[in-house]
Amino acid sequence: MDNNDITLKGTIEKIIYKNENNGYTVAVLYTPAGSETITGSFPFVNEGENVEVSGNYTDHSVYGTQFSVNKLKISGIVSKAAVLKYLSSGIIKGVGPATAVKIVERFGENTLKVIENTPEDLSLISGISKEKAIKIGEEYKKRYGIKDLMMTLSPYSFSMDRCVKIYKTLGENCAEIIKENPYVLCGEDLGVSFEIAERIAYDNGIDKNSEKRLSAGVEYIITSNTANGHTSLPREKIIPVAVNMLESDYNRIDGICDRLISGLRISSFIMDGKEFLALPKYYNSERYIAAKLISMANSTEYKTDIDELEIDYVENKLGIKFHDNQREAVKMAFVNNIMILTGGPGTGKTTTLNAIIEIFTRKNADVVLTAPTGRAAKRMTELTGYDAKTIHRLLGVEPGDDNTRKFSHNEANPIKADVLIVDEVSMLDSLLFESLLKALPLNCRLILVGDTNQLPSIGAGNVLGDIIDSGRFNVMHLDTVFRQAKQSSIITTAHAIINGQECDFSNRSSDYFFLQKAYSNDTIDTVLSLCAERLPKTYNVDPIKNIQIICPSKKQDTGTHNLNNLLQACLNPQLNKEQLAYKDVYYREGDKVMQTKNNYDIEWVKDDGERGYGVYNGDVGYIVSIAKGVGKMTVRYDDKTVEYTREMLDEIDLAYAVTVHKSQGSEFEIVIIPLFNVPSKLRFRNLLYTAVTRAKKMLIIVGDKTMFNNMEANDKKTLRYTMLKHFITVYEDI
Repeated sequence: MDNNDITLKGTIEKIIYKNENNGYTVAVLYTPAGSETITGSFPFVNEGENVEVSGNYTDHSVYGTQFSVNKLKISGIVSKAAVLKYLSSGIIKGVGPATAVKIVERFGENTLKVIENTPEDLSLISGISKEKAIKIGEEYKKRYGIKDLMMTLSPYSFSMDRCVKIYKTLGENCAEIIKENPYVLCGEDLGVSFEIAERIAYDNGIDKNSEKRLSAGVEYIITSNTANGHTSLPREKIIPVAVNMLESDYNRIDGICDRLISGLRISSFIMDGKEFLALPKYYNSERYIAAKLISMANSTEYKTDIDELEIDYVENKLGIKFHDNQREAVKMAFVNNIMILTGGPGTGKTTTLNAIIEIFTRKNADVVLTAPTGRAAKRMTELTGYDAKTIHRLLGVEPGDDNTRKFSHNEANPIKADVLIVDEVSMLDSLLFESLLKALPLNCRLILVGDTNQLPSIGAGNVLGDIIDSGRFNVMHLDTVFRQAKQSSIITTAHAIINGQECDFSNRSSDYFFLQKAYSNDTIDTVLSLCAERLPKTYNVDPIKNIQIICPSKKQDTGTHNLNNLLQACLNPQLNKEQLAYKDVYYREGDKVMQTKNNYDIEWVKDDGERGYGVYNGDVGYIVSIAKGVGKMTVRYDDKTVEYTREMLDEIDLAYAVTVHKSQGSEFEIVIIPLFNVPSKLRFRNLLYTAVTRAKKMLIIVGDKTMFNNMEANDKKTLRYTMLKHFITVYEDI
């Protein structure tokens, strides 16, 4: 507290305004000297509470003199009138003004003690059952638990939404737990940065050499690297990083690693003669995947044969002639319990897949199709003619209190399938693939389909690559580009990129254009002109629904953040439409948006009234309405609508422009790629290839051909430390 701060004591008489997003509050404080208008970030305060505030008076141009609060301390609720005001505010679920009057009349100034310590006594009041009384007590404890937590974390700019998540994860005593060990906040489920935990630890006098700090630091290094795709890390790389970050010495950190291993907080194993460390959930996940895949491959319960005549029949039915490797792929699907089918665009993956589905169906096999994302599943349905579900929908998401993944289908309740075909497997991370395998019967035949030249999954793991590289399963790689596909400049450009061949920048085909630009401003202006005027006028397309901008990066002038703001302004101007502000974004009716993280708890409603839960990372929708007064908006995803509150807006982004990673698994009618000043860490061939292969009917690259050539020339792939290949190859030993 500043030495010049003024201290006031009194009772919160009225809450004038409260911003649920950032906690900013305007309230009337009643003091012995009169009423004062106080302002500041204290969302945990409610009417009727006694507080002590420190700060200074300020003069507002509109609202006059106000007291700006730097620090606030709740000192309790004393008087009977204050208790009544507090309960009547609706702060406790299940207690309205009428019920509040009954409770306070019965228990007076002891009301809150009764609610906290002996809530069952509330059932003595007419209209309150024992069950309801206990729930009131639970709500009160929850409210105060969150309040204590928010007071503990308020100096560190934690949002109310984040505090609620921490409370759900750590429980009622979360504030004390955090004061004792702030580093619990750095766990993967909570995702608080180590730097913020360090500030809290310093303020609570925790020794920098304490074991809890050093242990948390080592775990944090492993946890934070899962965001880079690693499911494990070499011990020899972890220790020097920890020594530097924690300002400690090698022997101390080495000993910390040993104690974390013996305490089962991290797992250790030897791979290629080196010791690796991993979080137990990833270690167990990849071990399980290896064991389940090999067990399924060795299963003899479901066997079926195929002869050449059956393949000939499908050829005639589909009106095509299979290439030799396509025919071999069809056979492979029937003589092996696990098969991997790979290949780039135009190599006949879909045709081969359709033949496999047709023959299995003729043999009365129960064939199930799935893909990691909604768009990938929808595309799979369109290409095969059979219903494909997302993996989440197939497994059946069960919402949980802590927004964690819970599936109704698992080892105890497997899905019904003789054959499971999974598309876009390059997008699958280890944890989701583990959940899928847990739901499969041992005798289920598994066909994995993907393109190994695309980017790996956003989540940790390298599922498709590790399975193929293990050499334990049958892989058919289709590499012949068919004559019809060669007529597409999009497809020929994609194959030229992946083969490192020179691309023709002067090409002026009907489906591919490269527009050379010397400056980023010219690149941006051209992208805006193409979307707002040239393409809609020439091809009569909807610029929002039919055109997708795909950027290598979020940042830079030609990144998604800047382009989304510019595209929103020209494609969906305000024009008296309702809009909702969140951080530095204005969400507007008609905007194209994308869900950026899995939310298993959010409820959706279909047009036919069906209800369910779950919206997932990468789902694209459109804002259909905004209720600004209550801070809510409704988004349509295909045939279902979802309601978002303001606190949930950190889960979505504008989607006029998306990153290459977020576009995976999708195809778009027209794709525009701004390619200028790409950050060096993103200049990879597979990133460029993935972007190009998102285009269905037209591809336009705007920018610098030197940058294009640099990316095409760099065929290195970002190294991922994973365990799956190792566990598959040494399965018999473990």
